[in-house]
Amino acid sequence: MKENRMKIIGRYEELRELDGYMTSGKPEFLVVYGRRRVGKTFLIREYFGGDFFFAHTGLAQGGTEVQLAEFNKSLRRIHGGEYRAAANWLEAFDYLREHIEQSPQGRKVLFIDELPWMDRQKSLLLPALEHFWNGFASGRSDVFLIVCGSATSWVISKLLQDKGGFYGRITGRLLVKPFSLSDCEAFYREAGIVYSRYQMVESYMIFGGIPYYLSLMRKELGFSQNVDRLCFKEGGALKNEYELLYRSLFRNPEGHMAVVETLANKNAGLSRETVLKGSGLSDGGGFTRILRELEQSGFIRRYSEYKKKKRDALYQLISAADYQSFEKEVRYIDFTAAKPVIGR
Repeated sequence: MKENRMKIIGRYEELRELDGYMTSGKPEFLVVYGRRRVGKTFLIREYFGGDFFFAHTGLAQGGTEVQLAEFNKSLRRIHGGEYRAAANWLEAFDYLREHIEQSPQGRKVLFIDELPWMDRQKSLLLPALEHFWNGFASGRSDVFLIVCGSATSWVISKLLQDKGGFYGRITGRLLVKPFSLSDCEAFYREAGIVYSRYQMVESYMIFGGIPYYLSLMRKELGFSQNVDRLCFKEGGALKNEYELLYRSLFRNPEGHMAVVETLANKNAGLSRETVLKGSGLSDGGGFTRILRELEQSGFIRRYSEYKKKKRDALYQLISAADYQSFEKEVRYIDFTAAKPVIGR
């Protein structure tokens, strides 16, 4: 897929891994995950140049009937002509199996994006996917199945840590992380945007290396103008991003947001009891689940101080936890340079 890499900034390790899965000569089931807006879909689509045997994206809203109807449309695109719609997920994946069996030889890449959105209550989506993989695709050396999702907690609990039919069956996992500071510099250079080194660091502190946020910058505007336009003006693309982001990842995000806002008041880690009190939430399984989901989604980290017991663990926002490594990278920047050239 080298012809497509001109469009991909950084991601060298991810590209090497995709190369390995693509050329392994055996069935592959790859789970791609990472927070929303980090560039998961872009990476996969650009790497393959859109050349998929089958591709489908789940809907953010809609019950099983709507999700299945859209999946049927995706099936129709590879079938053509007369087509019978699947009435349930087992039937839908059985039709996909038929398409594969009737296709010519060669690697067949199946890409299902935003799988968590497709998993509605009592839909039986996951048992159907499990049956498709374990009963058919895992026995075919030409099948490369990629599933992707922004709801990191769902991906980890339902797929990567599953103790049922997916246990030991997933052949690879790919965590897509935000850009490093040097990746951001390369992104801006490719976009024709010139910032001073000081502005480059400011940009990283505000937008955190999220490619989608960087793509919203307009090169004809100055850095401060862009930040004002995106984050503060009425109708700005990122003005309500905080709430929208959490609502897209968690079904009832109020508790998650309360925990994050409590941790945001202090750079140092806070104990479970302090977070509980500050967030105003009730103790119990629900609070534990919120902490776990935030940790799995990459928003907070849990750590224990030296010689402290596990139950005395502290919780901290990832942005604060990453400050030390970020500071090390900043040391190599010459802030007097007009153009940012970041190196280590």
